[in-house]
Amino acid sequence: MKPQDKVIVVTGAGNGIGRAVALELLARGTKVAGVDLSSEGLAETARLAGDRASDMSSHALNITEKKAVAALPGAVIAEHGQVDGLINVAGIIQKFVKINDLDYADAERVMNVNFYGTLFMVKEFLPHLLKRPEAQIVNVSSMGGYVPVPGQTIYGASKAAVKLMTEGLRSELRGTNVGVSVVFPGAVSTNISVNSGVTTEAEAKKMASDPNTAKFKMSTPADAGRIIADALEKNPFHGFVGSDATMMDRISRLSPERAANLIAKQMASLLD
Repeated sequence: MKPQDKVIVVTGAGNGIGRAVALELLARGTKVAGVDLSSEGLAETARLAGDRASDMSSHALNITEKKAVAALPGAVIAEHGQVDGLINVAGIIQKFVKINDLDYADAERVMNVNFYGTLFMVKEFLPHLLKRPEAQIVNVSSMGGYVPVPGQTIYGASKAAVKLMTEGLRSELRGTNVGVSVVFPGAVSTNISVNSGVTTEAEAKKMASDPNTAKFKMSTPADAGRIIADALEKNPFHGFVGSDATMMDRISRLSPERAANLIAKQMASLLD
């Protein structure tokens, strides 16, 4: 799908990868309906868009609230006259602890945002997308959705659910006007731990400076934004952000246990 003059809804548009996606789409001539919990974050995204800001509308809401999400398609169509695509980026991580030490409330919060928030958005927008000449859904999963990351096991489970839901949706929509893709970012240099409420700014800076964690090669949000925008245009079955995500996908398909052990060794220091 060519993005020029299309109207695309982007969740998580107030920061990180979601912001990068919104800015990339605006640069490609797309009209963007930015969705985020933070109105301040959306305002900053609009500011960064510069002279393309007039092509972006801002919708501050919690994607885990079904009533709020149900009202969103009407608001977007009232603003832009149509809706042609949906990119679900919004997501949070869990506290960096093992399942045995993770509270039920924390696990539920991660599942509610990452899986149910994505499901609610898809369910509410799909009937409108099916009426368009062409449309596209892109859901963002994670490398943690196909290889286990100790200390982020429930996060990974939520992203695995997004993966399989998206793949199933693509199969269900074969032969229709709606394309469906799933994208798997590896390590990306965002502030997701702070935005998820699992670390403070000071703790995040300390972790970033730790030699055990600083060694991980990270993609930039701009890299991720470009790859996700490309998925909107090209409708791949899978897309990958970063050499780590690409490499671990290959290893996990050839030897799942080897892939799991590689990640476990890398992450061991964070669970000491």
